[in-house]
Formats: sequence, C-alpha cells, structure tokens
Amino acid sequence: MSQPIYRIGITQGDPNGIGWEVILKALADPRITELCTPVVYGSPAAAARYQQTIAEAEAVSFHPVVSAHEARAGKVNLVACGEVERIEPGKATPEAGRAAVEALRAAMRDLKEGRLDALVTAPIDKETVQSDDFCHTGHTEWLGAELEGEPMMILASDRLRVGLVTKHIPVSQIAASITKEKIVGDLHALRRTLKQDFGIVEPRIAVMALNPHAGDGGLLGREEEETIRPAIVEAYEAGVLAFGPFAADGLFAGGGYAKYDGILAMYHDQGLAPFKTLSPDGVNFTAGLSAVRTSPDHGVAFDIAGKDRADAQSMRNALYAAIDITRRRRAWVQWTASPLPKAEREKSRRDVSVRELPQNDRE
Repeated sequence: MSQPIYRIGITQGDPNGIGWEVILKALADPRITELCTPVVYGSPAAAARYQQTIAEAEAVSFHPVVSAHEARAGKVNLVACGEVERIEPGKATPEAGRAAVEALRAAMRDLKEGRLDALVTAPIDKETVQSDDFCHTGHTEWLGAELEGEPMMILASDRLRVGLVTKHIPVSQIAASITKEKIVGDLHALRRTLKQDFGIVEPRIAVMALNPHAGDGGLLGREEEETIRPAIVEAYEAGVLAFGPFAADGLFAGGGYAKYDGILAMYHDQGLAPFKTLSPDGVNFTAGLSAVRTSPDHGVAFDIAGKDRADAQSMRNALYAAIDITRRRRAWVQWTASPLPKAEREKSRRDVSVRELPQNDRE
C-alpha cells in the first residue's frame, strides 16, 4: 500500500540568516517532492537572491500559489509573503524580523484551515521578531499560543530524544519554575509523544537532576530530594517508566543515556548542549500540540549567512521528521480508536438475517 503524500509547510525564517540557504539546498534534491508536497512561505525576491549564490539551488523551480490549497504534488510550491526591501545577509534588522513573522502567520492560517499536514520552520532571530503583535521568546511559545496547547520542546535524532521542563527563560528563574506538578505533567507528556509520535511501545525515561552531582544528598541543593525525586515516584506509580534523577555529566559522559528512549532535562542548555554535541544534525520537534511542527536544531547563524557555508542536513532531517511523525501520529489515532463502532458495522454486514429483514421489522 502506497503512503500518502503530505503537504508540508516551510517558513523562510529570518531572510538575513541561513534559512533560505538550507531550504534551497534541501529542496534541490528532487526526491523531496516524491516524499512530500513542499509549500514554502516567504519572499520570492529573497529566494532568487540566495539561488544566485548556491550552485545546486539553481535546480529549484518554484510553483507560485496563493495558499496551500492550490499546492501541486511533485512541485516546490511558494506562497509569496514576508517581503523585504533590502536583503542583508548577516544583519539583524527589524524589517527581516517582521518578514519572518509574516511568513509564520501565513503558514499558520493554512495549518489551522487543514491545508497543511505539518509545519517546518527555518530559524528566526528572537530579538528582531519582537513587536506589539509578537511577544514570544521563540517558535515554541508562539505555537502554543496559536494552537492553544502546552508545547514541549523535544530535540530528536536517531540516537537521542531530549525534552525540556523549562525552555526559553533566564537561568536565574529556572529553579523557581521547576515544580513537582510540572515535572509529573511533563513526564506524562513525554511518554505520550514517545508512544504516538515516535512509535515506542513503552518508553523508558531518564530524568536529569538540577544541581551538580544530583545535589549530593542536599549538600549542593534540595531540589532533587524535595521536588524532582517525588515527581519521579509519582509518575512511576502512575505508569510512567521514569528513572533518576541523574547528574547530567555522568548520564552523558558515561553513555548511560543510551539505555533510555527519552531524557527529561530541567533547562535549555542542560539538554541542548549534550544533544547537539552527540547529534549535530538533530531536529527540534514541538510536542503536545494538535499539529506537527519541526525545525532544524540550529539558529540564524548570521556569521555565515550568504556565504554558501550552511549545512542543510538538519533541515532535511526536519522535513523527514515532519513526514514520519505525521504518519505515526495518524496511525496511532487509528490504532487506539474504539473498535466497537467498526465491530458493530462488520457484524451487521455478516448477519444475513438483519440485512434481509424489512425496514419496519428492524425497528
């Protein structure tokens, strides 16, 4: 049985960053349009500008559409939006930030209307996107507000999946933001997404400590004994195979992470630093929402923008992940649906006496 071809939205990100470069390099492979129907949201002028500097990008031919509803299979479709008067690779400008947000909003409209099956976002500059209409610290928080969910940031690769309890907040606020209730909820959310989105039957989850040496019995902090460990126990008793808390250095340096299907980190850099070291071409996946969203696990990289030095492998992996997660999630819905309505229909089709009774007699 052939697999469905999903429509995958791709937003341009900051037009002065490496977003267009990794998009064009990823879409230059003709096999991409055999796996999905790409719908890019961004500036045609910016696309043309970067095509001039990337040799393989000359092979990308855009099919202009007004929305994803008009997208054609086998084509790289482009919804024109997020225009900028000046494209200045490597520079953080308010105009580029506004263009990045416009592309996001255009893609979100199609996503909410059911015209897209998943969304892949190129990197934005968190400072220049800020405005009265966009007051979020990143894609994850904005998606949560737009889709009215509790998003969890997960960094995923073939060898490692790391979820975060806290995301884009100052380090000084981390300890106060970690509660027993939050960890328990995140463990259940991580278990759910590992099952439905990654196809793991019953995942084992390692939970990181907050303090060095997991607090050393309270000598270096009480959060492990008072908050994290009780949360692990409560989640375990509710059916989550959660273990820990583990000191981060020992878990990663000793290779212990390989024994687990997922890892729950307490804060951003605690999870992302080892993840990016072990999986440089990983994917950022936003779990816990009604729609699938992935992105490369890197930023705008202004220092190399416009120099044809950007590696597109993480963007390719983000596209592959969006397709795979969408397929698994839809299969999960079918697998876990109540079998009773279908069983009743099958029974009525098999029961000759019911089929041959006149309508009045059946009533």
